[in-house]
Amino acid sequence: MSVRADLSPWLAGAPPGLVEREVRCASAAGLHRMAYTEWGERDNPNVLVCAHGLTRNGRDFDALARVMSADYRVICPDVVGRGRSDWLRDPSYYVFPQYVADLMVLLARLDVDRVHWLGTSMGGLIGMWIASQDDSPISRLVLNDVGPLIPVASLHLIGEYVGRAPRFATYDAAEKYVRLVSEPFGHLTDAQWRHLTECSLQRADDGCLEMRYDPAIGDPFRRQLSAGDVDLWPIYDAIRCPTLVVRGADSAVLTRASLREMANRGPRPQTVEIPGVGHAPMFLDDVQIGVVRDFLQVA
Repeated sequence: MSVRADLSPWLAGAPPGLVEREVRCASAAGLHRMAYTEWGERDNPNVLVCAHGLTRNGRDFDALARVMSADYRVICPDVVGRGRSDWLRDPSYYVFPQYVADLMVLLARLDVDRVHWLGTSMGGLIGMWIASQDDSPISRLVLNDVGPLIPVASLHLIGEYVGRAPRFATYDAAEKYVRLVSEPFGHLTDAQWRHLTECSLQRADDGCLEMRYDPAIGDPFRRQLSAGDVDLWPIYDAIRCPTLVVRGADSAVLTRASLREMANRGPRPQTVEIPGVGHAPMFLDDVQIGVVRDFLQVA
């Protein structure tokens, strides 16, 4: 059944500059709506798409989008099953072919020939697949703490919590949980943690708070664990656009060995490591935002 999540009660409304939109997509099980936020001038031909990680949503990019919207039309989708987007009737479609198809519908809606793409973890894998195709619309690509080789041990760690979050009687309990599972994001301020928590929650029918994603997104993920490491080197090697790879220096998802190999093959990207961060940098401060801005604004 399709579910639409309402905004958490302590969010007074969208911050200045943000507009909430949605686009209708399809799976073999029927139609669903994918929500996205849009920043900047709608007629700006320079478009930056920011795609989030497995259990997150497009509001993760508010800080970066606010800065980048001076030069870009910034689009931050909620991948289906997350944020304000519908939940799929058939959870077996929570897989990358569906995500890629949905994002291509969104790109068609934007009515531009080329976009820049920033993808965190899952969002980076989606961008990697699109960028690897002939006549890809992605002209510059930022892969945030993800690469073509993901160790199965890291996948097992993620599989332990995805779709299994508890429900919370109070906001304080919810924020404590978010801080715990998101500890690898690094040393964030109280205001940054509050933002990430508020944008991660919805209120259930019984009044409790729960994470703003369909718990069923974890089922297809866990079914893939028996396959071992994720190896997408052929897809990565087909990428030809200018690429930047950002790694959290303490990341277990993108290893330093993988980063070194990525630098020497495929698009031969620029690479940056963010100290004091694991999986994944969240681009909430000026230094991390500057890394992205400097790369994308090179002529």
